[in-house]
Amino acid sequence: MHWANFLHIYQPPTQKEVWVRRITKESYRKIFSGLLDIPQARLTININGVLCELLEKYGGQDVLDDINRLLKRGSIEITGSAKYHAFLPLLPEEEIERQIKLNEESLNKYFGSSWKKDGFFSPEMAYSYKVAKAAKKLGYKWIVMDELGFPEAKPSTDTIYKIQGLDDFSVFFRERNFSFIILSAQAGSVPTILRYLGDRLEKEEYIVTAMDGETFGHHRPGLEMLLFDVLKEGKLNTVMISDLPGKFSKTEVIEPRESTWAVTKRNMKEGQPFARWKNNENIIQQKQWELTDLAIAVVNRDKGEETRELLDRALHSDQYWWSSARPWWSLEMIERGAFELKSLILLSKSATKEERQQAESLYKEIIYTGFDWQRTGKVDEITRQENEEIAGRLDEKEKLFVTQEEYRQMIKTLREQMELSAQTKEYSRAAMIQDRIRELEEEMKKSPNQ
Repeated sequence: MHWANFLHIYQPPTQKEVWVRRITKESYRKIFSGLLDIPQARLTININGVLCELLEKYGGQDVLDDINRLLKRGSIEITGSAKYHAFLPLLPEEEIERQIKLNEESLNKYFGSSWKKDGFFSPEMAYSYKVAKAAKKLGYKWIVMDELGFPEAKPSTDTIYKIQGLDDFSVFFRERNFSFIILSAQAGSVPTILRYLGDRLEKEEYIVTAMDGETFGHHRPGLEMLLFDVLKEGKLNTVMISDLPGKFSKTEVIEPRESTWAVTKRNMKEGQPFARWKNNENIIQQKQWELTDLAIAVVNRDKGEETRELLDRALHSDQYWWSSARPWWSLEMIERGAFELKSLILLSKSATKEERQQAESLYKEIIYTGFDWQRTGKVDEITRQENEEIAGRLDEKEKLFVTQEEYRQMIKTLREQMELSAQTKEYSRAAMIQDRIRELEEEMKKSPNQ
């Protein structure tokens, strides 16, 4: 079995310095310095151009240096993407290509010839034929997407798939349940993973997992140790995604369905593959995209370089995600995104009086509706429904059985992490780890496995 793990790391252009520094310390620095100690490590990485700039600006140059070392050693590969993490399927083709080219400029600046134009990651793993076509046009050879976008039940794990209509352009599907088991910390040790994979370890097949890199160390303190243990385990043949075509000769041409890595089966059934970013029932998101489309129209008519650069940054996907309440919600992020779009329209010399009024009106509708949703409890109700669906994401047969000894080992590792955090006066982080230890102790009490 060949296991290709994909990590995506990113921070929005509006991210505060304190958070960039904190996440760098808790996650990025640990991941990439740790990989240097594992010569056999093989990973596929996406780092958006905007994060490269934030790392350079806020004390993360050492992380960029470590990534360069890993690239030159052949331990990792970097995919192309959109510089400011724009939600590409809902943008015009010209904006898609611009975001990709801007990202390439950043990767060339920070990694030179060490990164190669091979694979492509669409932010939020948002797939549409339009996006794949743009990636192919710009010289990429493959794209990664979620398995719910496969046109039938599930993709075969011994076949390299090609996209219909795009000459020799491949698509690799993320295995959803296995990815979720890891990122949710249900599998906290290599023995648990090996038991989960079972006889697949001996088969000539491949697995692609994908998740946010911030999961390791930031969202899940101590989970970075699992990543390192996996890469050291001889029974797990870890590879980069670009290695797979050379290992499997069987191919098949398909037409993938639009999807994201957050899409649910219900979303697909309802014909809303992009529901977390533009839901037919979410008036806030509808207004956000009206404002976005207006800003794009104005800037494309306006030849001013200042508004062009402001629009590039303002297209980041976070504002739409945080207005979904599925399950995440942040009125601050919603307001900031709408304000950026409104402001560049007001700044544009070519914007008409009616367009300026429309921008002001849309901005107010977005904010006032957000406050109303919070006051009336609508956000809580949407979040509750979504949390119930997330809780049932894994099929019952896929749920893990962790032994008492494995629980004890996970707790031991976390206690060591907690003590280190306390020694360096990172008390909030130590408290987060303590909470996770309590969760594991409760799970261990309920577990029948001895």
